[in-house]
Amino acid sequence: MEDVIPAGDVDVGDVIVLPDTDDPVLVSMVRFGQAGLVFTVTSASSDSPEEERPVKVTAEVRLCKRGRDMAC
Repeated sequence: MEDVIPAGDVDVGDVIVLPDTDDPVLVSMVRFGQAGLVFTVTSASSDSPEEERPVKVTAEVRLCKRGRDMAC
């Protein structure tokens, strides 16, 4: 299942696809930053914390949200 959602509707634990990428990421933290939101994400197919990275998005960016079961 795929839905296009506003960046402000993303929660911890959501699996999303960032703009200009095809690989899904798991959101582990959401916080406000200057001029938008900062997501801490990791690959949805890996449990390695070393792969965590911050991603800055504005509230205007629309993301693709996928179900937790990656087979969807």
